This record gives sequence, structure tokens and C-alpha cells, in this order.
Amino acid sequence: MKVGMNLLLWTTHVTAEHDPLLARLAELGFDGVELPLGDGDPAHYAAIGKRLDGLGLGRTTVTSLTPETNPLSPDAAVRDAAVDRLKWAIDCAHALGAEAVCGPFHSAYKVFSGSPPTDAERERAAGVLRAAAEYAETAGVRLAIEALNRFECYLVTTMAQARDLVARVDHPALGVHYDTHHMHIEEKDVAAAIQRAGSRITHVHVSENDRGVPGRGQVRWAESFEALHEIGYDGWLTVEAFSTADPGFASAIHVWRDFDPSDEIAREGLAFTREGWMR
Repeated sequence: MKVGMNLLLWTTHVTAEHDPLLARLAELGFDGVELPLGDGDPAHYAAIGKRLDGLGLGRTTVTSLTPETNPLSPDAAVRDAAVDRLKWAIDCAHALGAEAVCGPFHSAYKVFSGSPPTDAERERAAGVLRAAAEYAETAGVRLAIEALNRFECYLVTTMAQARDLVARVDHPALGVHYDTHHMHIEEKDVAAAIQRAGSRITHVHVSENDRGVPGRGQVRWAESFEALHEIGYDGWLTVEAFSTADPGFASAIHVWRDFDPSDEIAREGLAFTREGWMR
């Protein structure tokens, strides 16, 4: 098990100006960091990768899709754009030296049809994800689709839906991303939800119900960690929390206040995750 820190707490685009932050996270004892992929090119991320190598930090990445790159679109050109965007993310992750690209890229973020998902939409998403997974395999990068709460997407809001979509794609480079915040909202029994997805879970976000310091809220942590142990999970446990540091991003995800000091979230989140996992 490795503990990472999602850098979206501070920024949507990591640059050289964040070198002191990276050094601080290494000093705290994190095994790695998770970089958002929204801007830049492979050369940009290759340079960051070298700096992370120097700090001894591993790395994963997170990305999402827009209405112009929506895998659910009936327009083949939009779906092709989704594949191209995911290939770009995979190229950036590969240049960074990242193990994985995670996130809700099964569909466009906060784009709703007004109806429940259809089988045609699931099949369109599967086609895009299959093409992306095939490309990711050649780059040595894993993909993991994240189930979000019902206010942020409609295609994949539970572990069962994530598992079924991954099974439909049926490619070893694609797995399920479990996020404690979202599943605290959507699942009646988090342990059963984790067991349903089983070995298909390849990435985990450690995130409190209020997006502040893990362990201070209402997430059922003991049940979550125990269930992950039971399925044999041994990958990244990435602390994810949010702030108002980037006003545009904060507005997009409906964060209207700072929940806890950022350094406190990182320091206590790391300690809580390690302690919770070892019990």
C-alpha cells in the first residue's frame, strides 16, 4: 500500500512554482502525489517527472472530460474526440512516469440527459474506454473509472455500475476507482459495495464527506479499510480534499469555503490513512 496526495487541493495545473509544495509533501512522508491533467503537453509532464524522481515521489494522475469530449454522445465525432483526449492524458501520464490515470472519464463531468442511463449510452462509453484502454496498455499506464455521486454524473454512481461497465469493456488496463466521499453518498453499505467490485478496484481516493481532513467526518472508515483488505487491495490510497485556492475549479465542484487548512489536511490525512490501514 502507498499513500498519495491529490494536488487538486492546491491547483489544477502543476508547474515549477509548485516545487516547494512537492518538497513539503515529500518531507511529510507521502509515497507519491496525484497530478490533475487538464493543461500542458508530454514535455511539460516529463520535466515534472524528473523533479519528482529527485524527491523520491511516485505519481498517479486524474482527469475528466467535457461536453465536447463526451463518450456518451450519439455523435461519433464527439466520441472520437473523447478517445483523442484520453490518449493525450495517457501520453502525459506516461511522460510523467505515472502508474495510472483515474477519474470520471466514463462520461462528461456534470452533463446530464435528464433521464437514467440507457444501454446505448453504456455501449458508447464502453467503446471509448476500450479504445483508451488498448492505447494505455501500449504505454504501460493503467486506467480507472471513478463512480461519482448523482449530482455530478448519471452514468456511473455506484460500484456495481462501475464494475459492470469495466466488465463490458473487458480489458486488463481498465479498472474501477473507489472514492470514499462519493460512495458515502450513494452506497447503503460501503463494505458490500467494495466487495461487489472486488479485484476490479485498482485505485482508491481517501476523501471525507465534507472534503476536509479524513477522519473528522462521517465516512465509515473502519468498514472501508477492512473491506479493501478483504479483497486484497494493495494499491494507492490517495488523500483527496478541496479548497478555494483555485476559484474557477472551486466553483465548478461547488466548494464555497475552506474546510480545513491545507497543510493540516495533508499532514493529518497521511497519518490517518496509514493508521487506519494498519489496524
